[in-house]
Amino acid sequence: MTPDLILPYEGELPQFASRPVWCGRRSTVIGAASLGAQAWLGDDSVIRADGQTVTLGDRFWLGHRSTVHIATFTHGTTVGDRVSVGRNAVVHACTVGSDVVIEDDAVILDGATLGDCLVLEAGSTVFPRATLPSGFVYAGSPAKPVRPITLAEVEERAERLREAAGDGIPDTPAEAPEVEDTVYVARTARLRGRIGLGDGATVLFSCVLDADVGPIVIGASTNIQDNSVVRSRGEGVVIGRDTTIGHNVRMADCRIGARSLIGIGCVIAPGTVIADDVMLAAGASTDPGQLLESGHLWGGRPARILSRLDDDKRRMMARIVEGYFVHGRTYGRMQEVLR
Repeated sequence: MTPDLILPYEGELPQFASRPVWCGRRSTVIGAASLGAQAWLGDDSVIRADGQTVTLGDRFWLGHRSTVHIATFTHGTTVGDRVSVGRNAVVHACTVGSDVVIEDDAVILDGATLGDCLVLEAGSTVFPRATLPSGFVYAGSPAKPVRPITLAEVEERAERLREAAGDGIPDTPAEAPEVEDTVYVARTARLRGRIGLGDGATVLFSCVLDADVGPIVIGASTNIQDNSVVRSRGEGVVIGRDTTIGHNVRMADCRIGARSLIGIGCVIAPGTVIADDVMLAAGASTDPGQLLESGHLWGGRPARILSRLDDDKRRMMARIVEGYFVHGRTYGRMQEVLR
């Protein structure tokens, strides 16, 4: 059994120590990724090694709608043996030891290091460059030690996580969008309803855009990254130009301005209005109807102002938009070859 979609990046194809035990629907592996023996990849799971390497040890288990990625200019991702990742989690540009359980909706960010024999509880966020020593249960945002844990309990938590994963995600009807040549929509993305995609927009792997009731409008050169879910249930969703929606973001019936960045794993509640030039930190959430004012870095649950948006952050946000425009063109060419 092999992933539903395998793509090279800069001439490098993924390498598998042996055929995976299971590969779910729309599972995707890209670029310089190396997977050990007995890998298990859930529905809509995404592993992207497009710019740095991803090395995953033996018996790696990746739950439904979870994402493993790198930081293009700075960090790859290395994961040890017997690591289990739950549903809708993100393992991003970090190092993870062996015998680790990463539960549902958890996020691990760039440069973080997790030791051996530990559990990261559901919904937790490991901040950039944090170090989590071996032998503990961690929880919270930022993740902090809760209590010690034994290897036997880690193994039990891994088994419970896998049993709770279920049979995957029910398929929903999707439509093939009519888009301009400059727009990239991944083959594994699912779009439905009244959706407008601006020039140069990019919708990546296993994203869901559901505009069955109200419209979804995506601005020019905006990128929506792997496993993000955008739903409209009446008011619609509008996202401005030159904006980044990170991995595994969930949003509904909201407005997001231009030149903004919505970080990995954020949850945007209905009625939220996010102004132009806003950065929302990874793992943050908003309250229904909340207004995020321009020119600030916001974070927390619910989001609050953390600092002014300085020039370094603005340049970083612009680089991401430019990089994903290039990614979209690259993946578009490869997707055409596969047809």
